[in-house]
Amino acid sequence: MRDSGGERPFRRVAPGVLEAQLEAHIPKTGLGRAWSNVRRLLVGTPLATAEAPHERLSKLKALAVFSSDALSSVAYATQEIILVLIFAGPVGLNYVFPVSLAIAALLAVVTISYRQTIRAYPSGGGAYIVAKDNLGTWSGLVAGAALLIDYVLTVAVSISAGVAAITSAFHGLEPWAVELALLAVTVMVLGNLRGVRESGTIFAAPTYVFLGTVLLMLTVGLVRVFTSGESLLVGHEPAAPLPVTTGLGLFLVLRAFASGSTALTGVEAISNGVPAFKPPEWKNAAVTLTWMAVLLATMFLGISLLAHHYGVVYYDEHAVRVLEAAGQEVDRTARETVLSQLAQIVFGGKNALYLLVQFATMAILVLAANTSFADFPRLASIMAKDGFMPRAFTFRGDRLAFTNGILALGGLAMVLLVVFHARTERLIPLYAVGVFTSFTLSQAGMVLHWRRLREPGWRRSMAINAVGAVATAVVTLVIAGTKFLSGAWMSVTLTVVLVVLFRRIRRHYDQVERELRLADLSRPLSVATEPPLVIVPVSDLNRATEGALSYALSLSPHVTAIHITDDLAAAESLRQRWEAWAGRVPLVIIESPYRSFIGPFLRYLDELQRRNPQARVTVVLPEYVPRRLWEHLLHGQTALRLKAALLFRPNTVVIDVPYLLSR
Repeated sequence: MRDSGGERPFRRVAPGVLEAQLEAHIPKTGLGRAWSNVRRLLVGTPLATAEAPHERLSKLKALAVFSSDALSSVAYATQEIILVLIFAGPVGLNYVFPVSLAIAALLAVVTISYRQTIRAYPSGGGAYIVAKDNLGTWSGLVAGAALLIDYVLTVAVSISAGVAAITSAFHGLEPWAVELALLAVTVMVLGNLRGVRESGTIFAAPTYVFLGTVLLMLTVGLVRVFTSGESLLVGHEPAAPLPVTTGLGLFLVLRAFASGSTALTGVEAISNGVPAFKPPEWKNAAVTLTWMAVLLATMFLGISLLAHHYGVVYYDEHAVRVLEAAGQEVDRTARETVLSQLAQIVFGGKNALYLLVQFATMAILVLAANTSFADFPRLASIMAKDGFMPRAFTFRGDRLAFTNGILALGGLAMVLLVVFHARTERLIPLYAVGVFTSFTLSQAGMVLHWRRLREPGWRRSMAINAVGAVATAVVTLVIAGTKFLSGAWMSVTLTVVLVVLFRRIRRHYDQVERELRLADLSRPLSVATEPPLVIVPVSDLNRATEGALSYALSLSPHVTAIHITDDLAAAESLRQRWEAWAGRVPLVIIESPYRSFIGPFLRYLDELQRRNPQARVTVVLPEYVPRRLWEHLLHGQTALRLKAALLFRPNTVVIDVPYLLSR
């Protein structure tokens, strides 16, 4: 098949089957071509669906795309532990490394669990799929809602933290923090709209620079400790005063454990993104997950060990207020991040290596948002296929990316950044509840999975997942309890709201399917024998009216023209001309003293259908269409308003007959 320009927009692949070529997707109008060119400039040349298998990630790129969230958490995980334990004084700080070891053990359990999940569920979906398949639909929806919320918060927290690093270095940019955050999200959206392969290329370098600089810092620090003859496990007395307000107890240690468990946020990302890996997908994903866990544990434990050894202290706003209330001097160095303090100690001040660590940290905090941009759209598409989210989330754009999911995530993150003024400390209380909820449901689901299948070694696998489920459940409860009033209630409430919304969406799709389903496909297609009653609204005698009337007469002999007016003299003139021009078609003139068109027209249809309850009514609308976009503003758009009014009328068909103006 050829278009008017001689190009071949379709290729015949089988009898009755055509394949649309790239030419068929190119707009013909000037405005359409301009927008198409802008899209190509921003997101690249469209890719065919058949090219999807080539848009896969190698293990090295996947580590950057899916692990930046988890790996970047080492920038604040240790200091979150310190923030809790400093209130118990030096005794509390002695538990920084033991708590970190416990978190690393939890990381090992979660990693082993998710390796099993990846093998059992290679199509992706992670906690949502596992919970839905093994615990039921409600649990799956809770896991899905918790993860989606956490992905949005990951973008907002990571971007705001990255912007905070920039504004800390350049104080003049502080008034523009929100604008910088929105710009960063926009760049992330465009990068991901180009497709996952380009996304991996764009974001791989900063991730590996961060890994290299942190590992270099830890190596140099450990070498210095060993060459000094000191014991690594013996901590220095903190130089900064400690805001002691409580003794060391089990609840305080649990709070520190829960706070430091933010190091695990993002671990589930790889299990959600298995389909994005090169074949064999699940094996490559499992290897990448192991790499990530080893790197994360190494950096996290190394930072905690050095921080304890050097007596590093970190103050937040609450700690500062406690010290000031006690009349103690606030050490300004302790207001810097733990990673910043360690880099200064290890590298001997704020030199080039220190700045490299800081800029690499800033970069990966921003790029941690990319994990959410990889997983939120994919999880949303899985839930949409199941009927729990709008089906628009299954749409793949020009570059095979889930366009609507990417845009929705970017938009929601922007809303949070504006509402919370891109302040990380205001967003943190909402964070981590969702991811640990999904951890718990996923591992509880895997317990039932192994129990049901009873494969070789199922008892060991079930025991591992059971330990993980209990541990993550405790962490979830502690996080929710300690942060509920400061913001976690928003995440909990929103999770409940989303679950209810998911069920209502599914109920709608089920109802639509029931109403549209053909009861018996064995019966032949029924054809209406009675022609419809056709109504043509007429404003004047012109070519648009002529085209609509001619088309109406081709549908049925029962055609009636309707003219609604508040000027009877003009209406009488129209009647006389109508009789001479189209006398065989009856013209009904309706006087409208209140100058309304839509209302009287709809009431006329009501009366028509009341007198003919079994008749099908077809409204044929004459409409002339200006060539230029701005010219639409010069016309009343009556046809458009009438189409909107007729949209929800039962047993009424609306046919638009456009007349395209040539000038």
